[in-house]
Amino acid sequence: MTFAPDNFTVWMEIPVSDLDKAISFYNEVFQTELNRITDMGPNHIAMFPTKDKMGIAGHLYPGKPAEKGTGPTVHIACPDNLEETMERFAKAGGEVVSDPIPIPAGRFAYGIDPDGNSIGMFAA
Repeated sequence: MTFAPDNFTVWMEIPVSDLDKAISFYNEVFQTELNRITDMGPNHIAMFPTKDKMGIAGHLYPGKPAEKGTGPTVHIACPDNLEETMERFAKAGGEVVSDPIPIPAGRFAYGIDPDGNSIGMFAA
């Protein structure tokens, strides 16, 4: 039997070295308001919001990121167009490492966040 759920990806966790700085970076780049949660375990985390609070998202957590650009790539939805998000990404301290890449579902670009995490910026 082949397992084929509605959504194969159910959550993302992005390790960061400084939670407050990472919250500021992701809020600025993705024009959002990450919610700091203090009662989810041993560490504080910051949750990515979804419109109905039931969507698939994830969180930032204090952790040790992989070496720069070597970990998995997390793709995050752009709040506006791809180029504006890429510009904010670089201005906020990240490194944009590709030009826009078209795919049937939209376009995306690769970036490296200030902690070295590989981040895809995706616009449908």
